[in-house]
Amino acid sequence: MKILITGSSGFVGGSFGRFAARAGHEVLGVGRASQPEVGWPGLYVQADVSSSDLSETVASFRPDLLLHAAGSASVGASLARPLDDLRASVLTWANVLDSVRRSGARPLVVFPSSAAVYGDAAARPVAEGATERPISPYGFHKAACELLAREYAECFQLSLVVCRLFSVFGEAQRRLLVWELYRQLAGADPFAWLEGTGDETRDYLHVDDAASAILELASNPSVERDGFNVVNVASGEETRVLDLAEQMRALVAPSKEIRRRGHVRAGDPQRWHADITLLQTLAPRWRPRPFDERLAQCVAAWREDRTAATDL
Repeated sequence: MKILITGSSGFVGGSFGRFAARAGHEVLGVGRASQPEVGWPGLYVQADVSSSDLSETVASFRPDLLLHAAGSASVGASLARPLDDLRASVLTWANVLDSVRRSGARPLVVFPSSAAVYGDAAARPVAEGATERPISPYGFHKAACELLAREYAECFQLSLVVCRLFSVFGEAQRRLLVWELYRQLAGADPFAWLEGTGDETRDYLHVDDAASAILELASNPSVERDGFNVVNVASGEETRVLDLAEQMRALVAPSKEIRRRGHVRAGDPQRWHADITLLQTLAPRWRPRPFDERLAQCVAAWREDRTAATDL
């Protein structure tokens, strides 16, 4: 399969590209940097995904799958600078969609959306048909991107899959809770702090398992034939933040104490838990590896990475 990835220097895009290349697929990355990141396993084109005409790139490469991984990735930043988040998320996605439309190629286009469109869901596990109730600009903008995806599917016959990612983590990540806990536990301070109560829950999925799910969805002929699909991509397991912290402590610094500040952060839901029935139906061969195994894998990689050590 030929795969074009926008935002290939980012966490999701880069991780997906490396996973796809290991699986034998041909990958082309697109990003603003003049050179691809070290270790990028395929072709690379420099372009500003938010404004460049990508139609010639799409037309010449003729991908079977286009993964749009460029754009915003922070709830906090969206609250501080909502207009910037809208430009980075909605307008960038619109430019990619219209570039595909004008290219004449018809790849399956995958948009990694977010469980942030659900906000604090009224019932859990939350299924794709649940009412969207975003509580941050980030979530509202992901919902707007999903509407754009439906527009291009229905008005211009593009094949779109919206993958609502929940809490994705992995070795290349240098932000968010899993990494922050490792950084604190591996550091010199005697305590590791949770900003919240620790009773919040998340649905964690390793980025390679997310990539595997997306590739399985892309291999299902009915997904492209349907024209437009919205699918939760998650483990289907609800994990309490304090339990995650204790698992991480056992791996990194068993003697350290975990303390909780008890803050409630604006824009963050209290609980997340995905219903993955549709994903299992559309990708019946897909099986994620156990969470504790993936967590240990990340810790081992961070310990070996000198770059990670300098961040402590």
